Amino acid sequence: MESSKRYTITAALPYTNGPIHIGHLAGVYVPADIYSRFLRMQGKDVAFVCGSDEHGVPITIKAKKEGVSPQDVVDKYNKIIKDSFQDFGISFDNYSRTSGEMHHKTASEFFRKLYEAGKFTEETTKQLYDEKAQQFLADRFVVGTCPKCGYEESYGDQCEKCGTSHNATDLINPKSAITGETPILKETRHWFLPLDQYESWLKEWILQGHKKDWKPNVYGQVKSWIDDGLRPRAVTRDLDWGIPVPVEGAEGKVLYVWFDAPIGYISSTKEWAERTGKDWEPYWKDKDTKLVHFIGKDNIVFHCIIFPAMLKAEGSYILPENVPANEFLNLEGNKLSTSKNWAVWLHEYLEDFPDQQDVLRYALTANAPETKDNDFTWKDFQARNNNELVAIFGNFINRVVVLTNKYYNGIVPAPGEYSEVDEQTLAELRAYPAVIESSIERYRFREAQAELMNVARLGNKYLADEEPWKLIKTDEERVKTIMYVALQIASSLATLSEPFLPFSAEKLKRMLNHGQSTSEAGGENESEESSWHKIAGQDELLPAGHQIGKAELLFSKIEDEQIQKQLDKLEATKAANEAENKQAEPQKEIATFEDFTKMDLRVGTIVEAEKMPKANKLLVLKVDTGIDVRTIVSGIAQSFKPEDIVGKKVTVLVNLAPRKLRGVESEGMILMTENAEGKLVFVNPDEDGVKPGTVIS
Repeated sequence: MESSKRYTITAALPYTNGPIHIGHLAGVYVPADIYSRFLRMQGKDVAFVCGSDEHGVPITIKAKKEGVSPQDVVDKYNKIIKDSFQDFGISFDNYSRTSGEMHHKTASEFFRKLYEAGKFTEETTKQLYDEKAQQFLADRFVVGTCPKCGYEESYGDQCEKCGTSHNATDLINPKSAITGETPILKETRHWFLPLDQYESWLKEWILQGHKKDWKPNVYGQVKSWIDDGLRPRAVTRDLDWGIPVPVEGAEGKVLYVWFDAPIGYISSTKEWAERTGKDWEPYWKDKDTKLVHFIGKDNIVFHCIIFPAMLKAEGSYILPENVPANEFLNLEGNKLSTSKNWAVWLHEYLEDFPDQQDVLRYALTANAPETKDNDFTWKDFQARNNNELVAIFGNFINRVVVLTNKYYNGIVPAPGEYSEVDEQTLAELRAYPAVIESSIERYRFREAQAELMNVARLGNKYLADEEPWKLIKTDEERVKTIMYVALQIASSLATLSEPFLPFSAEKLKRMLNHGQSTSEAGGENESEESSWHKIAGQDELLPAGHQIGKAELLFSKIEDEQIQKQLDKLEATKAANEAENKQAEPQKEIATFEDFTKMDLRVGTIVEAEKMPKANKLLVLKVDTGIDVRTIVSGIAQSFKPEDIVGKKVTVLVNLAPRKLRGVESEGMILMTENAEGKLVFVNPDEDGVKPGTVIS
């Protein structure tokens, strides 16, 4: 294990303009939690902090849309996010919010210190202004064409397609997201952090320093930014929602969210220290503390360039040791989208799959977007659970606990002499803690979890090869040794799985009558000779004579119906999005009033309906038009059953020239359209008292 004893772990502050989804979990919160739980198990002093980012422009946009105040929006989503993190088992030491008093005080003091030390430049610049809304447009209130890649829906601060960061005034053909108007340029005064002055220091610290151990995607993006040349970055904005700029002459201005938000890590640590009676400063100012930021790839520039420059300018803070950013997770082949509801929301998952938090943690870690964008599918989720957690891990534990209770009333038997296979199996088992540890320390959580599953595979193979259920009839002494070895593997799994599968580890410990978890937030740190390290030694993990509990299922099979329900939900979302985005067909060529008056539209009633022989799409209808009962052939057979539409009132074009379809003369046309779901529906005059033959005018 690394030499540092103290760790400050931060997880990106989620925007409170929507709930948490699986993309957030896979990219940031699950890996950060695995790392923090692991460190606590090693006896490390850990502050794992996060909080709601409540000052982003998307929040004010959502508030405007919903006709409520920004505070209403953040209060609603802060509760959903905080509760779902807690229920999911993310072991934050503190979860804060940037609208809180401690954060306002900390961010204001940070700004004032830099301001008084002359670290900012003050500039009067021209910025985009919406004359109709009578306000300056913050970055996310502007949409236009990206100057780098040509994407037509780039935001004012960043293009979501190519990832380039820019100023709103760089956009081609900018439009206001508030009114849709083309904004004008108007003068305003702001304070800037002159990043160009930190360029040589950043080169030395990152490019020539020891940051080559950063993930290639992180190092590459930072290098590209620095190579392109850094420019001053505004730290204030013309807005009425946020932390007021704490200097004279700054009325109507707030701290830019990307100056304010990362300071949230510091204020969250202060809150935790105040609550627990600790001193917060060593976690941010002691050079022996290791600071690690867990983020998604869209936040790399802020955590690797802007925030370090802020900390450097302030002068008393440590800098991040590592920023293990992940790529993006897609859902069923499409990009996750909060606005389009294309997501698996954490709070909904917890309702649909109660007590199965670890299954989602496992599936997201197994498929984590560590080096490239990856895809979450419900079928893969089901397969990971049924074929791996249930069939490998759960199957091994169930065999061991059931057989120990069956043969020895749940008491761990004393082993006899070890065979070569026993020695080899135990030697392999003792190697796993170091292997898993090495992967976690390099932020390769997918690899680490795969090695954990190899421990369960080792146990299954050992039992399958040794077959104690057969030997019990002929060599009871040998079975005692087999079951003793198998129980040591089961005990190891209870410990090694704790960072990855905390709920299952707790359940397994109860089954084995083991000690309780120490990886929870605020849990007592274990001694140096922790259970993790005991596995690697010669120690007994479950001594002979120890009483274990009864068997219970560690993991449950997930059925096809549960998965189909989730797929149906996504299908409904897709249909709703398509309906919303469906463009109206262009207007047809101009018709004169005389053309229109030639059309004779009447209410009719379908009195008979049958399928056209040898035609999949056609129904032959008899329609009472009030003038007569006539035959009309209509291509609606794939949307309606004949028996369901008899008696239905419909709109009929009665003076359409007759034409033969499959040998049947059709004398008119039924008017149809599509509803929001894309289903065919009648243009329906179905009102009481409307009689067949009524003219539609």
